[in-house]
Amino acid sequence: MKRILWFMLLATYVLYALPAGIESIIQHSGIPKSDLSIYMKEAGKSDRVVASLNASVTRKPASVIKVLTTYAAVLELGFDYRWPTQIYTAGRLKNGVLHGDLVVKGFGDPTLDWDDIEEIASKIKSRGIRKVTGSIVIDRSYFKVGTQNSSRFDQHPHSPYNAMPDAMMFNERVSTICVTPNKNSVTKKYPDGSYVIHNQLQRVNKPCRGRYSWPQVKVDDSKAVPEVWLKGKISKRCGNRNICKVVTKPYKSFYYALKDALEKEGVAVHGSMRLRKVPKNAKILFTHYSELLEKIISKTAKKSNNLYARHLLLFLGAKRYGAPATVEKGRRAVMEILREHHALGNGTLKIDNGSGLSRTAKLNAKILATMLDNAYERYGMRWMKTLSIAGVDGTIKRRFQGTKVRKRAWMKTGTLKRVKNIAGYVKSRKGKYYTVVIIVNTKKGRWRAAKLENDIIKWLVDYKGVGTKRVLAPKPSKKNIDTGLNRANKQMQKRSASSTNEKYYIQAVSLRHPPSDAYLERLRSFGLNFKVKEKEGYKVLIGPYQNETEARNVLRRVKKRISQNAFLVMPNS
Repeated sequence: MKRILWFMLLATYVLYALPAGIESIIQHSGIPKSDLSIYMKEAGKSDRVVASLNASVTRKPASVIKVLTTYAAVLELGFDYRWPTQIYTAGRLKNGVLHGDLVVKGFGDPTLDWDDIEEIASKIKSRGIRKVTGSIVIDRSYFKVGTQNSSRFDQHPHSPYNAMPDAMMFNERVSTICVTPNKNSVTKKYPDGSYVIHNQLQRVNKPCRGRYSWPQVKVDDSKAVPEVWLKGKISKRCGNRNICKVVTKPYKSFYYALKDALEKEGVAVHGSMRLRKVPKNAKILFTHYSELLEKIISKTAKKSNNLYARHLLLFLGAKRYGAPATVEKGRRAVMEILREHHALGNGTLKIDNGSGLSRTAKLNAKILATMLDNAYERYGMRWMKTLSIAGVDGTIKRRFQGTKVRKRAWMKTGTLKRVKNIAGYVKSRKGKYYTVVIIVNTKKGRWRAAKLENDIIKWLVDYKGVGTKRVLAPKPSKKNIDTGLNRANKQMQKRSASSTNEKYYIQAVSLRHPPSDAYLERLRSFGLNFKVKEKEGYKVLIGPYQNETEARNVLRRVKKRISQNAFLVMPNS
């Protein structure tokens, strides 16, 4: 009995012990272990763990959560998928004159920009249209997202990272204003009558630095036509300045750009812009397609593009559950897709908008690692290359330039106030690939967190060990059920129960015989923790949950998807 007890204790220690090198890095970082989650293992199906610390603790993910969104998109749509934008005619086309409207239906292509507009205008002309007597009708009904320009997540509401999604996206909802100080010139990069600029800049003959190096910008979007004010003093010696801000509606910018491009092609449009769904009598003229999804998810991850991630989540929701797309549909879709492909680990997962620009998004290190392992096994290097490559591109280009990590790590980073995270893959000098998740939620400074992460990744590059195989403690056989060890274990559980908070369970089913493996696997596929209680038969209990509210929320989902006869088991019942 002592041997079995010793083995159980040793297995627990082995699972949670950290290599001495990582212990040393943490001690010198100035960050308490309670602020860290670390999970590193051989990539793929291997069960050899290099390091595990607080791996099941729920934390704020920031932008590392984008990999769940991009991977779900690959699983559902494939690397070679292309986003459509449909062009219709609503009216009679005769002798080059469209007696009716030109209709554009957006499906949320986040990459649509000026280059696409020129191609679309050229194709319209090639279809024999020289004049449109009606209007340009835009159908943006595929997304149900309202009309808000900015998420207003922080004190920089007009910064591009705060841009909100739209089914008729254009130039990522960003308006670009070009300032040329030596010519006292302020212009719009693209034709756009949906906003106005007020130039109050004063040119001065001073060095181009400090307060003389950049205009003061104020955006007033409270009016029907937003206004951008440029103020302050700027040096004549400064080069060109491009000011990129979230100012106006993307569908309005699209309209003005398309109308201008058509005029340049010799196609006159007599009407204005109207918002409505595609009329029933409309005929498809052609479909414009985006670049490959592989490039879109690469930009999402490498550049940490929030807008792209939001669009991916919404699009998946519409694909799974039908239009219009909503954030709630998107959340359900991402989780369902990952679960169906066995890429969703256990624990609390709150995706929110899919981009990580969120105060409510939550996950743990093992959830990320499960998904990363699944992607590694399924797609290998093709998937890995969609992440930032150390010292080469993306958010870790500068971070690992000139270090041993260069070209040996493929990572996604995430940064918010008091949050600094990194997750992905590292290749050691021995040629082994490792799945790496390091989540730091701390008040001790993001620079400390970044240094700690960098040092751990550098340590892993030089790692020559084989990791520790995950070990499960042996189950007691029928022969030792009534042994002293089992009695001691029961006493320990009893003392533990009396010294901790009461917990709630959901009874899913009560059976005469043990539940089948298929049934238990189904519970696991829904990300549910459970136990099988043997007392006058076999009871499957889902949980535990810390409070009744949390338990009842889960109970509603269990009744809907697993068993209508499930019920809540109160503490001490």
